[in-house]
Amino acid sequence: LSTIMDVVKAIRDYIQTMLQISGQGMKILLMDQETIEILSVAYTMSEISKHEVFLLERLESPRQPMKHLKAVVFVRPTKANMQLLHAELRSPKYGSYCLFFSQAISRQDLKSLAEHDEQEVVREVQEVFADYLALSPLLFTPNQRLAVRGFAWQPGALQRCAEGLAGVLLSLKRLPFIRYQNSSANARRLAEQLAGLVEREKEGLFNFQERGATHLLVLDRREDPVTPLLNQWTYQAMVHELLGIRNNVVELGDTKVNLSAQYDDFYRDHWHVNFGELGAAVKQLMEEFQRKQQATAGKIESIGDMKNFVENYPAFKKLSGSVTKHVNLMSEISKLVGERNLLEVSELEQELAALGGEAHAHLQRVQHLIASPKVTELDALRLALLFALRYETQAASALPALRDALARRGLNEQQTGLIAALLRYGGVKARTSDLFGTQTPLSVTKRLFKGIKGVENIFTQHQPLLADLIDQACKAKLKEAAYPFVSAPSAAAQQRPADLIVFVVGGVTYVEALAVHNCNKNIPVVNVLLGGTSVINTRSFLEEVAAAVDSSAEPPTSGGSAPTGSSSGPAGGVGPAARLLSGIKANRF
Repeated sequence: LSTIMDVVKAIRDYIQTMLQISGQGMKILLMDQETIEILSVAYTMSEISKHEVFLLERLESPRQPMKHLKAVVFVRPTKANMQLLHAELRSPKYGSYCLFFSQAISRQDLKSLAEHDEQEVVREVQEVFADYLALSPLLFTPNQRLAVRGFAWQPGALQRCAEGLAGVLLSLKRLPFIRYQNSSANARRLAEQLAGLVEREKEGLFNFQERGATHLLVLDRREDPVTPLLNQWTYQAMVHELLGIRNNVVELGDTKVNLSAQYDDFYRDHWHVNFGELGAAVKQLMEEFQRKQQATAGKIESIGDMKNFVENYPAFKKLSGSVTKHVNLMSEISKLVGERNLLEVSELEQELAALGGEAHAHLQRVQHLIASPKVTELDALRLALLFALRYETQAASALPALRDALARRGLNEQQTGLIAALLRYGGVKARTSDLFGTQTPLSVTKRLFKGIKGVENIFTQHQPLLADLIDQACKAKLKEAAYPFVSAPSAAAQQRPADLIVFVVGGVTYVEALAVHNCNKNIPVVNVLLGGTSVINTRSFLEEVAAAVDSSAEPPTSGGSAPTGSSSGPAGGVGPAARLLSGIKANRF
């Protein structure tokens, strides 16, 4: 039987191993920007301090010599980091060094380190393969935003994603059959790049016993541009859409709150629940806190009372922090739901995405909401984009009217040009799947039946395309012509996988992570893990779209990396992503 794939546990095990190998004594932890982020989502400073780590510094930062400290170095083996290590070892500031690299280090780099270690302060050199952010047990990312420009990989991003995926496989000890979306040149290139890394190390790093058939499936965000455009109504996805989550941290005004299921029992139990259930759960949490507060407020009249108070205080303090955090988050998202008229907006979004209908009637409702002062500019744009995707062929003549309506709301020509950009990015000519269930009699019947039967929640009618693809892959029904293997598949590769790792070029959403969670619950014989170049919401997805269609970096015919150099300016009404979206108002993102 295959063991559960838990990327958080894998990263934590590596970090614990590093700190244990370095031995007893006071330590300083030296890292680079990427490994700081990798560590921060898996470990807290209080946990690290228990291993006698008293300082945490960037490798490139100026530091004073402290020979009484041991240095634990955790960095990626980049050229810049190797040069910094050479300088560090030539003039060591600490008594000893244990070097840990987040991926394989070349023999040449190892030899160079030895040559610069003239004072013989290096005690250990190891590879730990913690080369990705483990945002939850089932979700990871190499954190490569805007990895695609001009419909081709940005220089460096392809290699970084391949190395991140290799880190996932090595940390979980999986040797996969690699598949990819055949209609995507970028998915194919990543699959082939990763396959090359695996093949070169098949007798080395990847020489471990297979734990059941593992499939790794590389997809392209362009196949489903609808999911990232929708307002969400489950806790985690809703917070990311309305407030923004970065490395499991949310900014609420001047306060930063951590949303990690590892350290927050309430969030662990409720990250996936819908908005209505969440309100009831937060109320119950508040009532539990009030009961314990009243019990704690009792008189302390004996040594036993004092002992009980001291023993229970840490748990009470933790509960108090949890109540404050989730009440504040719930209050903020509830306020935004009302201020932005999201119930009415989202209902129309779901109709456009999941049910369809009569184009003219939907056009009138979209135009009405775009003109409403209660609807933000971002939500107005969102509705126009969803209408354009749904009725691209049936109502193309209506799109100029939508652009004019957006212009009257204050969006400039570049911003209204996102309609054309999105259709180029993920319109009917860019997709091969039946995204809206209109291309086959069976899919039309399913959609109509869904509309007649109704759904439990009108705000969660839409299901990501990813959910259907995962279901097919888990049942060994994914068509090989559409999702081929990198190399000729063996008989084992065509059987139901024991483990499935899905990676999306262009980013994944938290609602897709929820789909993976549900799959793991409903099909327990298959372990599913999800990753993407980044974790996106509507705003960051539109930045990805703007970068992808930027014609100043047109893809080479051979499918190579996008050319570098100065930009020739915006094309098709779409300019640099950051400038493009900076003026669109929608509270925080």
